[in-house]
Amino acid sequence: MESVALWFVVLVALGFDFVNGFHDAANSIATVVSTRVLSPRLAVMWAAFFNFAAFLVFGTAVASTIAKDVVVQDVLSIGVIFAGLTGAIVWNLITFFLALPSSSSHALIGGMAGAAVAKGGFDVLISSGVGKIAVFIVLAPLLGLLLGFSLMVLMMWASHKYQKVERLNRFFRRGQLLSAAAYSLGHGGNDAQKTMGVILALLIAQGEVGPNAEVPLWVVLAAHSAIALGTLSGGWRFVKTMGSKLTRLQPAGGMAAETAAAITLFFVSARGIPVSTTHTITGAIVGTGSANRISAVRWEMARRVVWAWILTIPGAALVSAVTYGIVSAF
Repeated sequence: MESVALWFVVLVALGFDFVNGFHDAANSIATVVSTRVLSPRLAVMWAAFFNFAAFLVFGTAVASTIAKDVVVQDVLSIGVIFAGLTGAIVWNLITFFLALPSSSSHALIGGMAGAAVAKGGFDVLISSGVGKIAVFIVLAPLLGLLLGFSLMVLMMWASHKYQKVERLNRFFRRGQLLSAAAYSLGHGGNDAQKTMGVILALLIAQGEVGPNAEVPLWVVLAAHSAIALGTLSGGWRFVKTMGSKLTRLQPAGGMAAETAAAITLFFVSARGIPVSTTHTITGAIVGTGSANRISAVRWEMARRVVWAWILTIPGAALVSAVTYGIVSAF
């Protein structure tokens, strides 16, 4: 019976990864769609391919952080992990239907923490790991913003004397194909690893692998496949929010935003830090828009997005804690 429960929760984890893919699809494709570099159909295929290919580029440092540095391993069980995943999935679906680009990453971390605390109290949280994640809740969007602003200013300075605007736009459109691919690599590399970390934690808790084990190859391939399939399924409700409601993007701005977000994601993934890809690309888009003029950013929409971020961890934690209460009763 435990074996059936184990594989059921593994499937739920991959289901979260799939939901993560379509929930965050617009983060990967909004800029190339809004600047009309690619059609929506081609954009999701482009993003999904690089989501999957990310396993060739990144290691599993982020997965190890999720599995071993958020809550103490002794408190983890099938029930705790199932409740944590349920909290994350429910919160993602709520924000999906409200068309708010909240963070799947923070929903997962909030879900896991909420279920663990419901079982063992606040002492089960690992302060060093939680603290590192908390710092980058703030730093990731700020890095994206600063890099997006700086890259946009640099592009404007380098091209301001160039008279052939159409040829310049053609150059930036082609550049966006590369920047979108880089961002999708970073997205797959950071977000798919979070699901790998959950499955690794589950396998450790059930004694299927040792406490210091690396992520099995089948878990790596399954997680990247799930997020790629999720991206292929769309996520169209967010495209307008990310691509035009925050600020109007031109090809140069799209390229700057994607490049800034990709650099940030490559940096944190190499250091094993799970961050919100949504936070990162939103910060980069705001930075790019404000390089033209501050009023180019629709700050009311940005405030709505920030409120969604603030509520994500406690919202997902509450859902997962309630779920764990129901699971533990049975």
